[in-house]
Amino acid sequence: MKRTLWVKIDPWNKEMVTTAIESGADAVWVPEGYADRVKALGKIASIAPDGDLKPGEDIRCCTVTGQEDEPEILRLCQHHRVLLECPDWTVIPLENLIAQNASVVVPVRTLEAAETACGILEKGVDHLLIETDSPQELRTILLRLRNESETLSLVQASIESIQPVGMGDRVCVDTCTLMQPAQGMLVGNSSAGLFLVHAETLQNPYVAPRPFRVNAGPVHAYTRLPGGKTAYLADLKAGDSVLIVDAKGRTQPAVVGRLKIERRPLMMVRARIEDRTFTTLVQNAETIRLTRPDGAAVSVVELHPQDTVLMYVEQAGRHFGHAVSETIVET
Repeated sequence: MKRTLWVKIDPWNKEMVTTAIESGADAVWVPEGYADRVKALGKIASIAPDGDLKPGEDIRCCTVTGQEDEPEILRLCQHHRVLLECPDWTVIPLENLIAQNASVVVPVRTLEAAETACGILEKGVDHLLIETDSPQELRTILLRLRNESETLSLVQASIESIQPVGMGDRVCVDTCTLMQPAQGMLVGNSSAGLFLVHAETLQNPYVAPRPFRVNAGPVHAYTRLPGGKTAYLADLKAGDSVLIVDAKGRTQPAVVGRLKIERRPLMMVRARIEDRTFTTLVQNAETIRLTRPDGAAVSVVELHPQDTVLMYVEQAGRHFGHAVSETIVET
């Protein structure tokens, strides 16, 4: 999940504000009269009496001393951001609130405290307020939390057939990330079965490597996004986040820089996992590759029946990109 990360900088410190902006903070909390100075340093939300978010109006502070405080906090969460103050800080009050889906802001001073808050009930808090006087510590906390990623369990699928199917509009996703060998995007005809399509990181005699690019598939195909969502390739746009995945299932978000949609010959790849069959369509070209279980890229024109490739498989269907538990058949 993408957490909201705020940084409290009081008294004013230009270096700390710059560090927060450069390290991916969502907002900075500064003293009154400094909101305009924040805007002069970068595009980021300010929290101040004269800022974008105003303490006491948009943000309410609540002290947690016991279970009797929880109903009022839950009520305030419906209309405000709620900053928790815990005089005797323990995990238990947060566990109780998170179990009730309370979206609260938790102040933290160290990376250890931030990681603890992010791991409560295997879900963590939605919002953190980071309070530190050290630019280096602030950078470390923000970069660690921003690089936080899920790990997916990839499985081996056995190729059943590879068949040319004619022309179609295919999508190259150009990201703002330089991918490494064994990395790519999860793409498929069904959200329940996504193939790991390898990024264009390899040297070949035909075109130069484009390690920021995944020649992902046709416009209708699903791809996995951060936060467990999916999207049609055709719906992606510059500024969106897509999920980069490697052969071990490790993930990281990447920003889309542009899409290239062109009419190209396509081929159908059909693969089986136990009694389930999955398909995806890819451009019929030697530079388009899936990923073997050892992480090696394999060109789709060199695939043969019984070859194995990596996939991500789930049971649930999708409704507007969200997993749902209902009967959905995709063929």
